[in-house]
Amino acid sequence: MAYKRILLKLSGEALMGDRQYGIDPQRLLVYANEIKDAVAEGIQVAIVIGGGNIFRGVAGASNGMDRVQGDNMGMLATVINGLALQSALENEGVATRLQTAVKINEVAEPFIRRRALRHLEKGRVVIFGGGTGNPYFTTDSAAVLRAIEIEADVILKGTRVDGIYTADPEKDASASKFSSLSFNDVLKKGLKVMDTTAFTLSQENELPIIVFDMNTRGNLKKIISGEQIGTTVS
Repeated sequence: MAYKRILLKLSGEALMGDRQYGIDPQRLLVYANEIKDAVAEGIQVAIVIGGGNIFRGVAGASNGMDRVQGDNMGMLATVINGLALQSALENEGVATRLQTAVKINEVAEPFIRRRALRHLEKGRVVIFGGGTGNPYFTTDSAAVLRAIEIEADVILKGTRVDGIYTADPEKDASASKFSSLSFNDVLKKGLKVMDTTAFTLSQENELPIIVFDMNTRGNLKKIISGEQIGTTVS
């Protein structure tokens, strides 16, 4: 295997499937099986999920809501998604732990780095909910922060498209795909991979990012096996 420990970043929107909002049980099952296959290969898997399928703080703020309140609601939405993914994984026989940056002791463990590392070493999938626990920070920032803390080898950003393009391939048919990029290339070309805070943190800690299509069956296993899937930023 090309990696020993990975952090998988999933957007909340990815869980919607073809719905307008909420969680699609079928999409959840597909993701659970992809993750199960990775665990079966002996890979230590940590996951950060967004909450945009339920609530997005920035959208709430644009409609007159207090930004801090909106972001707090968004952080709770990530916990809901984490619980849903945990249930799907456990139904497939995968041992998991949900840790959150906000204290909800009745439904999840608090995030404790040493405990998270121990879970990973024991082969459990660790899902990190609640973002960073602070408003004004995205789940991209949470993903990079947690990846650094658990000493992950790579961040795998699962999206609806199969990599990074010169333009949005869903809107521009002439957009061309990059197979690999340096961090400086991304900045010079003005490409959108993650928000600036998350991207800079990843660059400073020399943590590679692979952007790939999570909806294509087998892609996750191919990446951890060392195949060139999606776009690698390093």
